[in-house]
Amino acid sequence: MESLSWAISTLALIFATLTLLSKLFIRKSPKLKLKFPPGPKPWPIIGNLNLIGPLPHQSLHKLSQTYGPIMQLKFGSYPVVIASSPEIAKQILRTHDHVFASRPQTAAGKYTTYNYLNITWAPHGPYWRQGRKFYLSELFNSKRLDSFEYVRVEENRAFLSRLCALSGKPVTLKEHLSRLTLSIISRIVLGKKYFSVSEFDSSIVTLDEFQEMLDELFLLNGVLNIGDWIPWLDFLDLQGYVKRMKSLKEKFDRFHDHVFGEHRANKEGVKEFVPKDMVDVLLKLADDPNIEVKLNYDSVKGFTQDLIAGGTDTSATTVEWAMSELMKQPHLIEKATEELDRVIGRERWVEEKDIAQLPYIDAIMKETMRKHPVAVMLAPHLALEDCNVEGYDIRKGTRVFINTWSIGRNSSVWEAPEEFKPDRFLGKAIDVKGHNFELLPFGSGRRMCPGYSLGLKLIRSSIANMLHGFNWKLPENMKPEDLNMDEVYGLATPRKFPLVAIVEPRLPIHLY
Repeated sequence: MESLSWAISTLALIFATLTLLSKLFIRKSPKLKLKFPPGPKPWPIIGNLNLIGPLPHQSLHKLSQTYGPIMQLKFGSYPVVIASSPEIAKQILRTHDHVFASRPQTAAGKYTTYNYLNITWAPHGPYWRQGRKFYLSELFNSKRLDSFEYVRVEENRAFLSRLCALSGKPVTLKEHLSRLTLSIISRIVLGKKYFSVSEFDSSIVTLDEFQEMLDELFLLNGVLNIGDWIPWLDFLDLQGYVKRMKSLKEKFDRFHDHVFGEHRANKEGVKEFVPKDMVDVLLKLADDPNIEVKLNYDSVKGFTQDLIAGGTDTSATTVEWAMSELMKQPHLIEKATEELDRVIGRERWVEEKDIAQLPYIDAIMKETMRKHPVAVMLAPHLALEDCNVEGYDIRKGTRVFINTWSIGRNSSVWEAPEEFKPDRFLGKAIDVKGHNFELLPFGSGRRMCPGYSLGLKLIRSSIANMLHGFNWKLPENMKPEDLNMDEVYGLATPRKFPLVAIVEPRLPIHLY
């Protein structure tokens, strides 16, 4: 975001000059009788970009305290509507879902997702509808997810064993969580782990390199890129983001080419080839001449990248936030382990089928998603036609953001919203599947994340087994109140400073 401030500063002279010229030569056109949402007065050229700080969701939350739960700003050349309450989110994502079902075209969508060929950035239309159908019917149906439960179990056990081996030593938790989720997603999506964890392994990328690629992908997909908002400055790439996007695409190209090459080689000469992983399924669909919209090689790349990114960093980030909040309030860990000991006992690990009997674990997950939604602002929606929301006019072409971070801190919805209180969800029929608009970690409506069911399995199992298997404490000389909870903005919003903890086994050692 520092590059955004720098870019805005460089526009100051242009702004001053054009402001003068506009007053001299541009006649004001008669205003239409429209009622737009309230908001701050925009400056020429930059609009309200000067009001957006390093954490845009927090800047917009503060503005909503003045202008209300629906407000309109201008980012460069485009009007932007921000929804900060469940009621407004419901109107946009359910009542007028068909109007706001598309995405604006951004540099991130163009350069990092193969020209809008993934599910996240694809515009509304036949290609996106077909892709979503594939995701729901072919990739994330319950039968296929159940068939990969053994993968999740094996990788969870390996993860817990690695933690046990580090007993008594400071552990940077995110590194281990990222390896866990990336291992699971790689095996489910790609068929095996295509990264190496030591210098003696021969893989196309190391674990650290692949994690850096994913971190860069999430950052670049969440930045406020000047060229997206002021199109006539796009060619300058003032912040250098487009250059980084092109470089990242080249890295993913090499990775995808290697993976797809192996998959195609594996099915050569096999008459009745049965897909073993999600890439196999996608390649089979790409070869199908009967599908409505033909998939090309870049389509498979876009979908594969979506599957890997969507299931790795998001899950690891959520679990890290959960453990951070719990370690600030050790009595919450005691309550969780009491439930685990009572329901599971101390002679086995938590299984996925047990989660339904662990309401407090579920409450911890929901409270984490309320206070620390990974997507603090859902990916932007694009108005496909003029629309009226809450009595306000929203014009075709307007970009619309749902500020889930702000909704989670709405004091008219949540009592003591700044406090981490899992108990608030006990006995409450609030789910995270897009039906309750006060809690939208995966979005809702047509553009809801289609892989949420897998994400829930990863997050719940990780939290449950980490609490069941270990006692947790902060490093020496650190008090719970000293634990920094700052965040970094991007398409996903992780901790600014990784959580470091010390673990000690609390189950019989043979289980590890």
